[in-house]
Amino acid sequence: MRFILASALLILAPLNAYAAPPEGTKLSEIIAKVEQTADVEYVDEVDWNDRGYYEIEYFMKNGAKAEIKIDPKTGESVK
Repeated sequence: MRFILASALLILAPLNAYAAPPEGTKLSEIIAKVEQTADVEYVDEVDWNDRGYYEIEYFMKNGAKAEIKIDPKTGESVK
């Protein structure tokens, strides 16, 4: 029984090492805000950073690729 419990803890322990997105602004609202910016053509990729923010890559209307980091708690840019 102890072996099974110890094995389960070893398997599940790494899952807690990753930061989970906190409560705050919904991702859909953040993406909508980025898309409403005049120069943005489309959002290409959204990643969750273990430091606690979203990394959003997007293309501008002139073809340039850009990235912004957004704090999900506030919905504002992280500098």
